Amino acid sequence: MAIIYALKNIITQVLMAGSFAFLFPMGLDKYVRVFRRRKRMEAMDFDLVIILSSALTILLCSMFSTSIFNYIPLNLGILPLFIGMLYGGYKTGLPLAGLCLLCDFIFNPNWTVLGLFLHTGLPLYPLLIWMSPKFRKGPLTEKINKLWLCLMPAMLLITAAPIIESPNLNLTDAGLVLIVLFYILTSMFTGGTLVYMIEFALEKLRLKEQVMGISEKYLREEEKLQQVIDATPISMVSVDHAGNITSINDTMMNLVKTKDPDLTKQDVLGYPVTMFVDIMGQDYINYRIVQALQGKKLGNELIRIGTHNYYISTSPLTNTHTGAIIGAVLAFQDVTELARLRSELENVERLSLVGQMAASITHEIRNPMAVVRGFLQLMKEKSPEALDHYYRIVMEELDRANGIINDFLSLAQNRIAEKEQWHLHTIISDLSPLLWADANLRGQTIELILDEKVPELSLNAKEIKQLVLNLSRNGMEAMEEKGQLTIETRLNDSFVELIIKDTGMGIAKSRQERLFEPFFTTKAKGTGLGLALCLSIVERHHGKISVESEEGKGTAFTIQFPVTDSWAGMI
Repeated sequence: MAIIYALKNIITQVLMAGSFAFLFPMGLDKYVRVFRRRKRMEAMDFDLVIILSSALTILLCSMFSTSIFNYIPLNLGILPLFIGMLYGGYKTGLPLAGLCLLCDFIFNPNWTVLGLFLHTGLPLYPLLIWMSPKFRKGPLTEKINKLWLCLMPAMLLITAAPIIESPNLNLTDAGLVLIVLFYILTSMFTGGTLVYMIEFALEKLRLKEQVMGISEKYLREEEKLQQVIDATPISMVSVDHAGNITSINDTMMNLVKTKDPDLTKQDVLGYPVTMFVDIMGQDYINYRIVQALQGKKLGNELIRIGTHNYYISTSPLTNTHTGAIIGAVLAFQDVTELARLRSELENVERLSLVGQMAASITHEIRNPMAVVRGFLQLMKEKSPEALDHYYRIVMEELDRANGIINDFLSLAQNRIAEKEQWHLHTIISDLSPLLWADANLRGQTIELILDEKVPELSLNAKEIKQLVLNLSRNGMEAMEEKGQLTIETRLNDSFVELIIKDTGMGIAKSRQERLFEPFFTTKAKGTGLGLALCLSIVERHHGKISVESEEGKGTAFTIQFPVTDSWAGMI
């Protein structure tokens, strides 16, 4: 009966120690669920799980601790203690060792200092902590061997404790020896099993982390791919074998919403594509999808839907491993804007050809006009003075026609301006005498407001002189006597502004939008090329020109020259 009772107690201790095999995986799973969202954890970083699982197991074993034949202490709390030390090192081992010693003091009625030293395996603690770093990196068999290497002397020390404590004690009973041997072997086997269960739980965690990592990676890649497809200007929708929608991009949804603006992606997924994309006819869409599901790729076909032109194409979707057809993709590309731009480009090319022909013709016209003017001067010298008035009118008109031709040629050539570093104030100073002479003849004044902070710019001096002269003379012609023309420069962020302002009658709002159109003029004898030429000059300098005018108060033209272009030209 004593042997059976001892076997029962040993099995009870094995069950108590074996609870670690259930507590650790359960705690590990809970720990991962709680802390995994905060940061990615490695399997060996769960010291808290090891401490708690080992501590609970040590408490259970201590609470049910007893002895074999009232001599040999029976407490397998040493198994979770040793495992906790080997896996957790000194950070885990020291708290667990303290708990084990405390439990021995509380639950052992025959507690002695020597017994504490013998019953808890205390001499092996330093060895366990020293082996911990290499233990965690080793394979399973090496870990079990190291545990047994420490556990065997500890168990021998525990079973020999009665003899060490009482040297005169005679323990030669055969039954006792067999029970002790069974106790040691069972402890070794249980310890190896616990290590195996821990490694199994950790490996399962590693595999789970890898699978979740791969799943998250593919999920992120799928999200990025969907964003790319949504951003493309091509309308795309994929369908399964039944022709039901499996995915659709934003561009296609915008096309679908022309029929029902309240539709969302979730509303169309899983439904036949012809329910939503039937603006060309369901039979036509069905035909193309059936052909794609049969493995036939139908190339681009130009179709017209309302006022829009589309290229439509269908292609099969296949499994890259098996080659089986798993669906089809339908794509639309809106080429309405492209067709419009192509048409405008053809018109521009025709207009450019007409402009080149006109420039060539007007260039040839100037030669006979120069000859006519020369002969008119000779005729004037030999004619009576009474006819001088008529000769003057004819030559003025010839000069005016020649000026129109020059302006037209400057506008039509649109040549690349050769630029150098010039100060805008230098160009204005060179023009000042000419402008003051014109202003004095008209009884007008000129005011110069020049900002000293204005830097040098990359300019074509000849063209800028023409720009300032044209705008200034336009302002003078718009003013009456005692009018004032203001020429101002200022540095504004990354631009140098040139403002030419007059105090004339102003320009009506309805005419301001057309000021820079060729051949549009507000003057009785204007050609409509002056401001168009000014715009061309400003654009060749990568600048901007704008106008502000109020009837009865005057007009101001503002030209912005980018400073960055000038600095880039200086480097």
